[in-house]
Amino acid sequence: MPHLACALFTADGDAEPIAAAIERGVQEELGLSVAVIVRTAEHLRGVVEHNPLRRRLLLPLELADDPTPHPLLALVPERVRADRPPSVVTMLRRRSRDTGERSPPRAINGCMSTDLPHTSGAPTLEDVARVAGVSRATVSRVINGIRNVAPDIQEAVHRAIATTGYVPNRAARSLVTRRTGAVALVVSGAGDAKGGEPFESRVFADPFLGRVASGVVGYLRPRGIHPVLMLADSAQTRDDVVSFLRQGSADGALVVSTHGEDPLPKLLVDAGLPAVLWARPARPIPISYVDLAHRAGAALAADRLVARGCRRVATISGPFDVPAAQDRLSGFQEAMAGHGHPYVPAVEGDFMPASGEAGMHRLVKEHPDIDGVFVANDLMAQGALLALRDLGRRVPEDVAVIGFDDSAAVTCRPPLTTVRQPMEDMAAEMARLLLAHAADPDFQVTSIIMQPTLVVRESA
Repeated sequence: MPHLACALFTADGDAEPIAAAIERGVQEELGLSVAVIVRTAEHLRGVVEHNPLRRRLLLPLELADDPTPHPLLALVPERVRADRPPSVVTMLRRRSRDTGERSPPRAINGCMSTDLPHTSGAPTLEDVARVAGVSRATVSRVINGIRNVAPDIQEAVHRAIATTGYVPNRAARSLVTRRTGAVALVVSGAGDAKGGEPFESRVFADPFLGRVASGVVGYLRPRGIHPVLMLADSAQTRDDVVSFLRQGSADGALVVSTHGEDPLPKLLVDAGLPAVLWARPARPIPISYVDLAHRAGAALAADRLVARGCRRVATISGPFDVPAAQDRLSGFQEAMAGHGHPYVPAVEGDFMPASGEAGMHRLVKEHPDIDGVFVANDLMAQGALLALRDLGRRVPEDVAVIGFDDSAAVTCRPPLTTVRQPMEDMAAEMARLLLAHAADPDFQVTSIIMQPTLVVRESA
């Protein structure tokens, strides 16, 4: 059963019966277990004096049947409406009359902070319940999904929500569901800025992240969940990500690592936090991930170059410590060997355009008769095309070029033939897995491997 906690502050000694009545009433009406702690007015003054920020959580109250102002205050853990549920208040008043206890507190208009405005005109759970013809507790269960409710009842409640225009209080809902409605989308690197270029510049210059974010948002937004972008390129920023999740600021992390030795995935696993990784981790750890059949994609590139009649083929790989780059390199070399080409010259890049340009210059210098190149991502392929243009080599007449990813780099000239990753679908699968892990801590760690396709354009 979900638990809430609040405190009643009073200058009298009459709050104990009210606290007990509130505990029982809230449990019966809302299905929540609430702990009400009685404190003195002196304690309240100390709280406010030493923590001014708590003033925004204080709501003045008066006794329902007593016209005299009463110094009873309630410290509540969420945004409070002046028109609090009448069914609970009515129940507590009835109990007070039957037992001779003083009436329970009733909220009056006005707050000690403009952060808690009066909202008596907004649709309430009671309005939804009245339209749907069910109890308030049933409406709460449907909204929060914490108990089984018959499908026809759920449909009636959802129709009533649409009719009334009711919008659930996200803070209150989080208390019940233990969900924040947010997930962290973390781009994590090794903190080694290339050529002095900031990590942030490298991240946002890569169209790859845009496609990943599009897939994540496309899956989460219809479910009322929003991603929080975080960059982790140092020990401190990685610790910040772990602390952010431990504090309950998000329901888990979708991690895109740009370095093979990224320690963040293991930190998340060791902390027992829900997380899903883009691509297979460099070292085996128990974390779910979504990846591509990179070897198969590289083989598609090899097949295309051979089919075009290329005989002197080379490749520009990604960083050798990144599993995806290793798989693309080995997959291409193995496929070329199957076509009778046992040796394929290779140079290492870093997935950025400048390294592709430099790698292409080096290949042409060392192998001037080269007539086909497979480049491990589209950004490096873009750089390779610039180098070939500078060297006076025509594409594809003199040198055919194939990239990998099918990112925004395909807008270069000539349009780039490339191996397509279904990035949006892969990102959506990551989000689906993360929500499953967040909902069920015992959800089994799993992997999903998707298949690439070859997109033929003018460069090969």
